[in-house]
Amino acid sequence: MSGICTGRVVVVTGAGRGLGRAHALAFAAEGARLVVNDLGVALDGAPAGASPADAVVAEIRAAGGEAVAHGGDIATADGAASLIRTALDTYGRLDTLVNNAGFLRDRMLVNLGEDDWDAVIRVHLKGHFLPMRHAAAHWRAEAKAGRVPVARVVNTSSGAGLLGSVGQGNYSAAKAGIVGLTLVAAAELARYGVQVNAVAPAARTRMTERAFATAMAAPAAGFDAMAPENVSPLVVWLGSAGSAEVTGRVFEADGGRITVMEGWRPGPTTDKGARWTPAEAGEATRELLAAAEPPGRVHGT
Repeated sequence: MSGICTGRVVVVTGAGRGLGRAHALAFAAEGARLVVNDLGVALDGAPAGASPADAVVAEIRAAGGEAVAHGGDIATADGAASLIRTALDTYGRLDTLVNNAGFLRDRMLVNLGEDDWDAVIRVHLKGHFLPMRHAAAHWRAEAKAGRVPVARVVNTSSGAGLLGSVGQGNYSAAKAGIVGLTLVAAAELARYGVQVNAVAPAARTRMTERAFATAMAAPAAGFDAMAPENVSPLVVWLGSAGSAEVTGRVFEADGGRITVMEGWRPGPTTDKGARWTPAEAGEATRELLAAAEPPGRVHGT
C-alpha cells in the first residue's frame, strides 16, 4: 500500500468499532502499519466478551495492509505501556498515536453516581493521558538521542466538551479536560518533534445512535453525512507528516465539514484601576456581557 502515511506506524485506541475502526482502516489505506487497540467492552464499559480488534486487523490484512491487535486496558499504566511497547516490538518504531477509546454512562447530574463519574473520567481522560505519556517518553528519548521524530498525537474531544451536553456531565467534563490536555501536550512536546491536536467528531456510532437516532439516521442512498468514515480523512492527515506545523488545535469534523474551533480568548474587558464594589462589578459585568458574543447552546437544550 502507498499513501500519505506510507512507512508510518500508527496506534489507534478503541479501534474495534465506530470511529476508531474507521480511523484504523483509513490509516491502513494510506500505507500505515497499525496497532489496533480495543478492550471489547459494552457501551457502558462493562465486559462484553472478545475484543473486536482482531476483526479489524483481519480486515486490514485482507486488504494487503499490516496490523496487530492489542486488547489491553489503556486507562491503566501497564496497559498503556504495553500498547506502546507493542508498536515498538512489532515494528521497531512509533509515529502516530490516536486516542479514541471511550464509553458512556449518561445521567442527569442529580442522578449521576460517583462510580459513573469516575468510570467515564477514567476511560476518556486518563485513557488519553497514559498512552500519550508513554508515547511521549519514547519520543523524548529518540529526540535526545539525535533522532528527532516526526510524531503526531490526535486526541478525541467532543462537542459536549466544547459546549456541554445535557445528561452528560461526566462525559462533557472528560472531553473538556482532553482539550486542556491537548494544549499542554502540544506546548510541552514540541521540542521533541511531537505535534498534538484534537478532533471533536460528530458521527453515527454506538455512543451516539440512541441520543441522535433521528438526526443521524443513515440515508437510503447517496452521501451518508453521519458515517464515521467521514471524520477519518482529517484524523489521517493530522497523523501524517503532511500536517507539519499544525499543533495545539481543535477541529470539529462531521460529514463534509471541517471547522477550526477557536477557544477561550479575551473578549470585552474593563479596568477600573482600583477595587470594585460588588454593585459596581455587577454593573460593569452586565455592560461587558452586552458587548460580548453570546455562548453557544448547550447540546440538548
